[in-house]
Amino acid sequence: MIALEQIKERLTEAIRQSGLTQTAIAKELNITQSTIAHYIKGDILPALDTFANLCKLLDVDTNYILCQE
Repeated sequence: MIALEQIKERLTEAIRQSGLTQTAIAKELNITQSTIAHYIKGDILPALDTFANLCKLLDVDTNYILCQE
């Protein structure tokens, strides 16, 4: 079974390794920088559409983030 904590960790790792600032990511996704900070802290997960766009922006496979590989 996949733990939600694993998904949060992989998403946080992908954001940090992207080389993009929280502000740049937020601007591209039309959300606030504080929302990105919450993703990184693991407080919240993005909505499905935001998640898909975030993975595309970060050039990371959604299956990896969702622990499906």
